[in-house]
Amino acid sequence: MTEFSDAAQSMSLVAFTAVATVTLLLCVMTGPDHDDLDEFYTGYRSLSPLRNGLAVAGDYISAATVLGTSGVIALCGYDGVVLALSTVLSLMLLMFLLAEPLRNAGRFTMGDVLARRMPGRAVRITACAVTLAALLPMMLVQLAGTGQLLAFVLGFSGASVKTGCVVCMGVLMIGYAAIGGMKGTALIQMLKIVTLLGSGAVIAVIVLYRFDGNPGALFDAAAEGSGVGDAFLHSGLEFADGPYPRVDMIVSQLSVVLGGACLPHITMRMYTASSARQVRRSMSWAVSGVALFVLVMTVVGFGATALIGRAVIAQADPQGNTAYLLGSRAAFGADVSTAETLLFTTVTTAIFLTVLASVAGMILACANSLAHDVFAARDPEMSPRREMLLARLSALAVGVPTILLAVQVQHRSLQPLVTLSFCLGASALAPALVYSLFWRRYTRTGLLWTLIGGTLAVLALMPGTNLVSGSPVSAFPEADFNWFPFTTTGLVTIPLGFALGWLGTVASGRRRAEEQRRQYESVEGWILAGAGRREN
Repeated sequence: MTEFSDAAQSMSLVAFTAVATVTLLLCVMTGPDHDDLDEFYTGYRSLSPLRNGLAVAGDYISAATVLGTSGVIALCGYDGVVLALSTVLSLMLLMFLLAEPLRNAGRFTMGDVLARRMPGRAVRITACAVTLAALLPMMLVQLAGTGQLLAFVLGFSGASVKTGCVVCMGVLMIGYAAIGGMKGTALIQMLKIVTLLGSGAVIAVIVLYRFDGNPGALFDAAAEGSGVGDAFLHSGLEFADGPYPRVDMIVSQLSVVLGGACLPHITMRMYTASSARQVRRSMSWAVSGVALFVLVMTVVGFGATALIGRAVIAQADPQGNTAYLLGSRAAFGADVSTAETLLFTTVTTAIFLTVLASVAGMILACANSLAHDVFAARDPEMSPRREMLLARLSALAVGVPTILLAVQVQHRSLQPLVTLSFCLGASALAPALVYSLFWRRYTRTGLLWTLIGGTLAVLALMPGTNLVSGSPVSAFPEADFNWFPFTTTGLVTIPLGFALGWLGTVASGRRRAEEQRRQYESVEGWILAGAGRREN
């Protein structure tokens, strides 16, 4: 049941090649002019709320979400569902708290948002550094998993072929970001999310049909197939081996909620909305799309466990990253028709598109920050044509090291990298954005302490977690330098990030805080309500 037919493998290979060719041509056709920065960075803010919402949902549902979260659902049941719901809650947090102020305060990058009240190169360079630190691990996860995914679907096992897949995919993603800009990557995200939702919804219906449309029967069968009985349907299975399972679970979900909402490749989509009303409508579509896919993942993940068993899923991949594909394949049963093979090919193509689109969006966010916050900020007289060239070269400068690193880590457990990105988002970016957008007295010192201190704290604690060493499924199972008894760093680093912002502001002195308060009050209506909004 873990092997796919020759017909499915051949159709998938043809579909992957066609998708790569067509999407690259679409990026070329929609690529911006050589000197039009607004088109490259924001696509002229011309996307409708529906299309922008689909692009946001596409950026948010990364390959790590599709493969990793569905794997946790298949292996850990209830805990995986809670993790999936946390992603929806994260997007709702972005929608209700940050989306409109981000759109009002920002222009092209997160550096624009943070420098709105506190201009200066130090703020922009630090924002760029944290953007790179937060997105690089996530890009490595997407790229490094590509070789394993294609090998699993297409049936090859050679290490050199897997490495070739990683390199080819990386080159494609650099091309998408450098050529297509915001509009090109948004188009790929829309194509991805429509394909992913459409194929996933059909598979979920087929899975439910196998259990007479009764979710209760599906859950009972999944509990039986899990080998752990009712524990599969209750909390604690994912973190059962840790010393503080309840605390670990709560902190992990908090890291996902806060971190996911503030990652730069997600927040950059807020700057593409032409009005506050449009950003609200865009986020409504995005939340709806992500919530629907969470429902799909839940059904397919439980279906995989019910139909083929938890042990088979773990044997195929200890992290469960193939559970979504295995569940989709198992839904058809032993005898697979041509139509079912075609549908399964659509599923694999949707996942292939997910990898392409996710990394392309992250490379674009990093390249935009490098070009706009570092190079262009250093030379206010820089021409738009030169900044555009720097943005495209920055995509290459970010993409090439990412490919090289992905090749090195592809045979390791990638879960620590996913967790690292979310922890950086929750511990450094979340407090910086909340304070910058809503706290009148917040100072430049407080902002720098938040960004730098939160980032360094996460980087210092992450190697000590049990995801890196000390267990058979960790990144370094042969070693044991696990001294921090939690899966994520959030228990320490999230409150520390907020505390450092407050301490830095207090250390700035009353006079500086009062200056910041007066400056904030002069733009408060503009940031919070868009009154008198103007561009940098």
